[in-house]
Amino acid sequence: MRFLALIGALAIVGAIVASIYFFGGYYSVSAVEPQLGIVDWTLVHIRTASIEKHAVDAPPSSLDDPAVVRAGASAFAARGCVNCHGAPGAKWAKFSEGLRPDPPDLGEVAKYLTPAQVFWVIKNGINMTGMPSFERIKIGDEETWSIVAFVKKLPNVTPEQYSTWTAPTSNGTPPAQKQ
Repeated sequence: MRFLALIGALAIVGAIVASIYFFGGYYSVSAVEPQLGIVDWTLVHIRTASIEKHAVDAPPSSLDDPAVVRAGASAFAARGCVNCHGAPGAKWAKFSEGLRPDPPDLGEVAKYLTPAQVFWVIKNGINMTGMPSFERIKIGDEETWSIVAFVKKLPNVTPEQYSTWTAPTSNGTPPAQKQ
């Protein structure tokens, strides 16, 4: 019985110390300093579990349609995704180096994510990462799914393809924004 009382007392003391550390301002939220390993691990696992639980939407059409992929590439460029995530033959914007956590290279992670997961992240964003919610800025599901189609193809897209898909048309507008 004393052993259980000791464990309970240690748990209470630990919770008090952790509360003082985090809520007392001792934990630095600076993007210059690396996060504590336990904080990073916790946030990654919470994010992963949340995406897996909430990502249930199915694409309304084929994500393999070349026109949808091209429209997605154009939307990816026009919406500024390339600034943080890069693209074939396009460099990331310098400011993205200061984001914490680092924005993922979608060419690397796309093969591990389902279309529903990519859609959910783009549509809803992710708190504390710099990833905005496209729904909050009124970007429709059709455009979001086209970006998903492009992201899923991204590991196999060449710089030449990306350049062609995102080049302005003869009237100066990106291909996805033709009227």
